[in-house]
Amino acid sequence: MSAGVKSNPRGLHEALATASGGALLTRDYFSSNKSNGSSTPPGSALHPSRDRVQHGVSAGAAASDLAKAPYPEHDRSKTAASNNVLNGLPQSELPHRRRKRLKDNPAATMASVDVIPPDASSRLSTISTTLPPSSLRRLLSLYLSLSKPRLSFLIVLTTAAAYSLYPVPAVLLPQATASPSLSTLTLVFLTSGTALCSASANALNMIMEPEHDAKMSRTRNRPLVRGYIGKRGAWVFATVAGILGVGSLYYGVNPTVAFLGGLNIFLYAGVYTPMKRISVLNTWVGAVVGGIPPLMGWAAAAGQTAIGSGAWQELLLSEESIGGWLLATFLYAWQFPHFNALSWTIRDEYKFAGYRMLAWVNPRMNGRVAFRYALLSFPLCGALWWFGITDQGFLLTSSVVNAWIVREAWKFWRLDGYKGSARALFWAGVWHLPVVMVLAMAHKKGLWEGVWQRLNGETQEDIWIDEDEADGLQGQPPSGTVRPVASVIS
Repeated sequence: MSAGVKSNPRGLHEALATASGGALLTRDYFSSNKSNGSSTPPGSALHPSRDRVQHGVSAGAAASDLAKAPYPEHDRSKTAASNNVLNGLPQSELPHRRRKRLKDNPAATMASVDVIPPDASSRLSTISTTLPPSSLRRLLSLYLSLSKPRLSFLIVLTTAAAYSLYPVPAVLLPQATASPSLSTLTLVFLTSGTALCSASANALNMIMEPEHDAKMSRTRNRPLVRGYIGKRGAWVFATVAGILGVGSLYYGVNPTVAFLGGLNIFLYAGVYTPMKRISVLNTWVGAVVGGIPPLMGWAAAAGQTAIGSGAWQELLLSEESIGGWLLATFLYAWQFPHFNALSWTIRDEYKFAGYRMLAWVNPRMNGRVAFRYALLSFPLCGALWWFGITDQGFLLTSSVVNAWIVREAWKFWRLDGYKGSARALFWAGVWHLPVVMVLAMAHKKGLWEGVWQRLNGETQEDIWIDEDEADGLQGQPPSGTVRPVASVIS
């Protein structure tokens, strides 16, 4: 802090007012903080004077010095209070005064509403600092943060959902065979291999841009930015995870799924990541990356029921593969309203970091794209029923969730992201994807019929016999008695 401010308390007040854009020293601030004095000092934002002009430059420098001044480790409460002062927020504010302040200052209202929390990697990295330096828990937390766990979880969820939605042929249904229709062991290899591939791609993404992550509030606490993990350790983690992931998919699932897993690592780390600083088309490339995991799950299930050689043409280009492509398209479309809303809230940070995103390059197009792709959720969910992947109930339940995200996307477009519309669309997207996936699994075609048959003690063999018997009776005059199934068997 400069000597001029130390000898002049008025200069300190002016420095704080200058740092906060003149919004600090207001009447509400002093009326709700009696310890600071009940009278407004001359030279404050409420009483401009010649001192403000004379000491403007030195006050700004003093505020900068004050913001950068280190605080003792044991005085964290004072540090937080000082940060609140520098941000123009009272140290202690009654609820009704806070409502009045936000009402009188719409900019502050929008800033408080549109805040998006830091990503899971930054949170894990911050939590790890509270653990003992040499503990195993700290090491695991840091390396887990490299994988972007929340994103990886969504990827694994969509992969497993596609695997479970695959329509198994009737001859392989659990009612007709003694073993499960789809291998549980294959599902384990599929989910673990997909998670490892996602962890590898995300770690490579962080390795390539720590200096840019440091410029953004959501990513500046990531482990590589903070120096908790070195680049060499991150490279080892990404390489090992990638090899284990692709290897698990190759030996435990099939080569087609392994190829898709490796392709996703390449697209995310080798194409999408560097393209973020070149063109806004990076969002479309990232959407392709997000659409591949459900295609992997579908191909994994198709490989177990393939009647041919199980080549990639049979798993991805046959008539039975339409469900996988529909799920992949749904994931592709879902990412636009979700990411466009997220990027809008930190559009200035993206611009400062050098990332070319629609949110700041073309804000109006950003809203239109989000709304258009949100509308696609209706026909895509309808197509899942049309092609026999889900039952009719899915049309009703999915329409409710789809209407929610379409409504928020429309508000986001019409309001240009303001008045909390960006944050509302972001959280709608967070819930929309897992809810639709769970609903699709709950409405899988034939699921509830099978449950009803098991509750009534019926078997698939009985149903086939009844159908054959009905076919045999076609064209015959009706009789007063119906032959028992046992007579047919004998």
